Amino acid sequence: MRPALSRLWAARVARFAPVALAVLMASSLQAQEPQRIVSIGGSVTEIVYALGEQDRLVARDTTSNFPEEVSQLPDIGYIRRLSPEGVLSMNPSLILTEEGAGPPEAVELLEAASIEFAEIPAGYDREAVLTKIRRVAEVLSVPEKGEALAAEVAADLDDAAEVAAKEAGAAPRRVLFVLSMQGGRIMAGGTDTAAEGVIRLAGGVNAVTGFEGYKPLSDEAIIAAAPDVILMMARGGEMGVSDEDLFAQPAILSTPAGETRSVLRMDGMKMLGFGPRTAEAVVELAHALAGD
Repeated sequence: MRPALSRLWAARVARFAPVALAVLMASSLQAQEPQRIVSIGGSVTEIVYALGEQDRLVARDTTSNFPEEVSQLPDIGYIRRLSPEGVLSMNPSLILTEEGAGPPEAVELLEAASIEFAEIPAGYDREAVLTKIRRVAEVLSVPEKGEALAAEVAADLDDAAEVAAKEAGAAPRRVLFVLSMQGGRIMAGGTDTAAEGVIRLAGGVNAVTGFEGYKPLSDEAIIAAAPDVILMMARGGEMGVSDEDLFAQPAILSTPAGETRSVLRMDGMKMLGFGPRTAEAVVELAHALAGD
């Protein structure tokens, strides 16, 4: 793997009245504070830091948890459960968000707030990462920085692809991504998801292809998927799933992954964010799938 990967981060560091009031406050300060950016979505926030433009940030969402110093910024909530009042209370001159922010009515209010609102397109392949970087840099008026970062990340992704191809060999492993397990039901990642994207880049095969997005699987579907490996996010709390709970499921135990108790856990934002650290995630997953 190129040394650039390890240097990448070391080198860079009913409710309408309150909304209307916040809009007026934000609009009045826009000319005075043109650098006030609220960043919504972990990957775009990482890109802002990678571009060296983090001093312009005044707030971030809950999924923006890397690099560590971003936690010092105010948290305006989860990307899919935004409060317009909370966002506008930061008096932003720019709202920078990943595609998919919500709920829709909150986004509509933010877009109507006479504040620049930039939505960065999603995608789950090499080109999507580079497009994100260039688009964020364009919005921040630093296109030269964007091209330099895109070139570095592109080279890292190419190196990661070589590692993945070497590790996968002739028999790619079937991977079942488990997003959560609630009430004994497995919520898995199907097609057109970040989970499928990183699995593919790492040389694996998504074990579930019968639907798009993330959906609950029946026991029969789990058994038919026949995964060699279970892939999950490393997290605790209410959303965490222990190995004991996972392999207590009879359907999971009936799969090759269950028989060998093969489960991999990775940092969720690095694995699914499709930002500057995607090459790291691909190499890490490729090695793990190969049993290194």
